[in-house]
Amino acid sequence: MVDIIELNRRSVQATIDLLDTLKPDDLDRPTPCAGWTVRDLLEHQIAQNHGFAFAASGQRSDLAGWRPRPLGADPAAEHAASARAVLAAFATDGVLDRPFHLPEIRDGGPFPATLAIGFHFIDCVVHGWDFAKALGVPPNVDEDLAAAALPLTRQVPDTPESRGEGKAFLPGLPVAADAPALDQVVALLGRSPDWTP
Repeated sequence: MVDIIELNRRSVQATIDLLDTLKPDDLDRPTPCAGWTVRDLLEHQIAQNHGFAFAASGQRSDLAGWRPRPLGADPAAEHAASARAVLAAFATDGVLDRPFHLPEIRDGGPFPATLAIGFHFIDCVVHGWDFAKALGVPPNVDEDLAAAALPLTRQVPDTPESRGEGKAFLPGLPVAADAPALDQVVALLGRSPDWTP
């Protein structure tokens, strides 16, 4: 059985490690997320971490709790703190038995915990790749993480109602069936594996 909590933990830790070397000048770099800089992506990721951490309590929240906020003086530390918060929330006893209310997704749920944590896992894997591409370093997503993310990514609806400008993902791009798993994941979610700034 897939241990989604452990897979997610490793993907979150990989992003913490990647952002540990972040410099102030990096914040204005473009990312593969159309129209977003590293700053925008960090603000989004921090908000997602806090939103999912709250959702792990089983309580309802509204969209206000998921809105990105401006970064403080130490963005890498701010991200790491949000990452620790979500990891701690996902590690609590009984978390897999709780419903997750996710106001950004469809009707807000509730979603089964394994599915909701899978959403966070995919988001972290893909945004880890985004950060690496933006910073000009090799992605540090282990092959087994990418392989685990691939079947989950294939389940993300790719319809005009669910993909496009202003939505979580752009329409998927064609990708070879024998391409590396991470290339397939990012292409299925609307990013070119060959993206450069």
